[in-house]
Amino acid sequence: MEIALNDILVLKKPHPCGSREWQVLRVGADLRLKCTGCGHMVMEPRTKIEKNIREIKHAD
Repeated sequence: MEIALNDILVLKKPHPCGSREWQVLRVGADLRLKCTGCGHMVMEPRTKIEKNIREIKHAD
């Protein structure tokens, strides 16, 4: 799956703040994501994130 820096990932489940969109800050075996709604940052394994992606909005 092609995921690059600054892409916006739309995930299946919403964050508690209500936003489903996350910005990619780091790419590798783990992905560092920032919630576009509240700014919360998480680092999760790539396999877990790829399972939950609905849409990828690529950065220009």
